Amino acid sequence: MLVKLPGKTALIAAVSGRALAQAAMRAGYRPLVADFFCDLDTLAVSIRTARLPGGLHTGVDAANVPAALRQLADGEEVDCLVLGSGFERLTSLVDELARGFPLTGNVGTTIARIKDPQALAADCATLGIPHPAMRQDAPTDPENWLAKRAGGAGGTHVRDAAGSDPHDSYYYQQRLSGTPVSALFVADGRRAHVVGYSRQWQSPAPGAPYRYGGAVRLARFPRRDAKMIGAWLDGLVERSGLLGLCSADFLRANGRYTLLEINPRPGATLDLFDSGEAPLFEAHVNASRGEPFSLPRAEGSVASMIAYAPRPLSSLPVFHWPAWTADWQHAGSRLEAGDPVCTVFGEGRTAADARRNLSRNARLLECNWADDRP
Repeated sequence: MLVKLPGKTALIAAVSGRALAQAAMRAGYRPLVADFFCDLDTLAVSIRTARLPGGLHTGVDAANVPAALRQLADGEEVDCLVLGSGFERLTSLVDELARGFPLTGNVGTTIARIKDPQALAADCATLGIPHPAMRQDAPTDPENWLAKRAGGAGGTHVRDAAGSDPHDSYYYQQRLSGTPVSALFVADGRRAHVVGYSRQWQSPAPGAPYRYGGAVRLARFPRRDAKMIGAWLDGLVERSGLLGLCSADFLRANGRYTLLEINPRPGATLDLFDSGEAPLFEAHVNASRGEPFSLPRAEGSVASMIAYAPRPLSSLPVFHWPAWTADWQHAGSRLEAGDPVCTVFGEGRTAADARRNLSRNARLLECNWADDRP
């Protein structure tokens, strides 16, 4: 018989639910987690876990998710359902889940609106927010365009338009150059309350030249730029009705910012900004319900990156996971080339310090599987 622990119960579903589970625990919730990995550190903070139907290379199996979540939550009084990555293109599923559980965050119609390239472009035009040109038909100069899947996340869906086959779920976005900058914010349906800013980078791989690599929390950000971006996000939240933790991705070039997309869910930088004094999971829940919330204040910088398998690993060896890692996979796991192995962290007084420490930690960690052969 399961003995209930004190606290409210959070049902979490995502491609990887570890960060949300730890954030929920810091906010005093009892996490129930469905994801693709059931990593060791996810198990450590959850009262129960289950495999989310689907797979890393095939995506979420929408048809079987409702039954899996009902089984995971059986016997529990769920206070909130929080969805992470993997559901952006499954808006009908989001609304179906909201009929069975108290969904916290954005409903399917809101996600569909903010992830619709044409709707976002129209909102940006109305609000005066710089945004790349977009089109549905194949461009005559494909070298100047990217092909992106509507509702995609993580960068693995982005392709060079040149050589890409047209597909109904894809659109074309003008290719721009610049430094990627992301704003993490909590939306209350009227305003965007910015938590902080990060700089991201890519980890190119064969077939996935724009794959997400990592991010570093910026210890400083120009006040004038923050005020401008905050006003832009306020306008988008007011027009779309966004709720809860979200992020906005920009490119900065020649002192100007261009908005690329909005991610209407908790994302990859949650780890970099969360705090036990002002838990972001609590802010996500409270903002979604129209209740007061606090934002964390951070000093210094933290960086994180995904360590990907450089080649197939027949069996992940047994080793001690350092404290500066997360998403601990089970020993013996078989990984394909390009699969994520874990998340690595580095801290420092500045973003540059954090990146240096992150790189050192990544090199140390990779020695644990460098000699594995299929």
